Amino acid sequence: MELHTYFRILKRWWWIPTGLFLLTLVFSLITTRPWQPRPPTYALSMSFSVGVRPQHLPDQFTYDGYYTALSSEYLIDDFSEIVKGSEFARVVSQHLADQGIQVAPGQIQGSTQTGELHRILTVTLYDGDPHRLEAIADAVAATMTQDAHLFMPRLLEDQGAVYLINRGTVVPVGPGLKQRLDLPLRLVLALLAGVGLAFLVNYLLPRVYTRDDLEALGIDVMGEIPR
Repeated sequence: MELHTYFRILKRWWWIPTGLFLLTLVFSLITTRPWQPRPPTYALSMSFSVGVRPQHLPDQFTYDGYYTALSSEYLIDDFSEIVKGSEFARVVSQHLADQGIQVAPGQIQGSTQTGELHRILTVTLYDGDPHRLEAIADAVAATMTQDAHLFMPRLLEDQGAVYLINRGTVVPVGPGLKQRLDLPLRLVLALLAGVGLAFLVNYLLPRVYTRDDLEALGIDVMGEIPR
């Protein structure tokens, strides 16, 4: 199929991609309301070092230094998942409740992200209230440094240690890339879907529009009346 044939199909069914594009635009504007200001969001990041204290045995050579470093690396991987879990969020919520601050464990769990770099665990918290975010961060730090043995008692009850090595400050978070590209992506996808639907409709409807359609059926055309 030549390019001018594609153009004729799009010219014939132009209202399908256009209509789908406009419907998507109207629906997106009604549901997302991009003209309304979004509530502010704040973030705070903290870094922790997690490890096991080496055992010192007098008059004996051990590889405990090596295995201690290896255990620290494994612990970082484990705590990256523990911090995102419901039990950790429940303990943090209890720390906040002891201070008279009510934050549901599900809210804490949903606003917590973790990362790992060079055997350092990074915990990033998000909230719409900067003062409450400070309190949540303090509760997370207390849970990590004081209550870590609750989640891994075999390794952290006697030899384990969690240290807060960096506590960041509250910073405002602007709209993410996904939020900024949401409406343009919707419109592009709607336009592409409309173009595909136009070609599908043209294929399914058994109509003759041009002499090329007749010749494709093996019918000789003797003449044509121009539009």
